[in-house]
Amino acid sequence: MLILILGIALWAGFHGLKRIAPEQRKNLGNYGQAIVATGILSGLVLMILGYRMTDPVEIWSPPDIMVHFNNFLMVLAVSLLAMSFTRGRMRARMRHPMLTAVKTWAIAHLLVNGDLASIVLFGSMFSWAMWSVIRINRAESWTRPEANDSGRDWMYLGLLVGLFAVMAGGHLLLGVAPFGV
Repeated sequence: MLILILGIALWAGFHGLKRIAPEQRKNLGNYGQAIVATGILSGLVLMILGYRMTDPVEIWSPPDIMVHFNNFLMVLAVSLLAMSFTRGRMRARMRHPMLTAVKTWAIAHLLVNGDLASIVLFGSMFSWAMWSVIRINRAESWTRPEANDSGRDWMYLGLLVGLFAVMAGGHLLLGVAPFGV
């Protein structure tokens, strides 16, 4: 569990550096970007390893029907994630699609995982995304971007299908059945 918590702390800390100490982060320049990227990647690796290594401590047992809610929310989460990488009409509708995707992803996983490590991991990712949205909204005003042509929405659809396939495949490679099968 300690490795998982260390990974979460690195992930959240390096992601939050821009919000907590913006001037210091800016002064680091390109070199700082490499440090931040390394810290985030290290946190991600430690989260995955820590999560996989932690002995299961069951807090609650989700009913089987939750898999269906999870799958629906995961399609929504991947859709929001794909939206964050495009500049079509869909992207012009939302301020924080990537952070909303993280929150949706976390809730989806909390619905089907009742063990302590899952609650710590997905609960902390939800909390981090909420904190990030609040900090960004307080720090910056937002002007809705102009919607681009519909061709970009096709790119969004392609990204959605591709990201979902990669995530489902990754789960299968890790021995986790992403569709409850």
